Amino acid sequence: MSKRQTYSSLPVDETAAMSEADEAQLLAAALEFNEVALSELYDRYEAKIYHYIYRRCGEQALAEDLTAQVFLKMLESIRDGKSWHSSFSGWLYRIAHNLVIDQYRRRDRQPSVNIDDAPPTASDLEDPVETAQMNIDAERLRAAIGRLTDEQSEVVSLRFLEGYSIAEVAAMVGRSEGAIKALQYRAVAALRSLLYDEMR
Repeated sequence: MSKRQTYSSLPVDETAAMSEADEAQLLAAALEFNEVALSELYDRYEAKIYHYIYRRCGEQALAEDLTAQVFLKMLESIRDGKSWHSSFSGWLYRIAHNLVIDQYRRRDRQPSVNIDDAPPTASDLEDPVETAQMNIDAERLRAAIGRLTDEQSEVVSLRFLEGYSIAEVAAMVGRSEGAIKALQYRAVAALRSLLYDEMR
């Protein structure tokens, strides 16, 4: 019996068996729109994608909306036969990356922090001035990352915000490790320049 046949015949409520399935089996079943496989993939990747997007945009509601859009696009692509070719996780991060870039392009590129939207802080636990400065620094960094090329911002986000190794990023985006190192080097140099120019 093939992997596809195994998961195609699973009842939707057999999530326990599916949660132990390896990635290849899940992906094969997901391509057939198996609800259990799709649900398990969502469970495995939703938090990772949300954190990736949140670190790029810094807004909880927006990150939640964009995360939902990633999984809607995943379903549409599977339905249309335009799904991943090699790395599923790399493909999913690419969808997330593109949505974030689109969001940056629609948004005003001037860095700002809306005080009314800032999360409340406990004044007895944290210094409000220090917290405000950290929020401003984070927004400046997000804005600077948004000004990199698409490839550079993706590599910086996966390497430094998500903590993936050079080899993992190379596999995810379908490039050589040397190409990732070069992109990382150029991205860090560009970020340094952007942040330094802004401070002058």
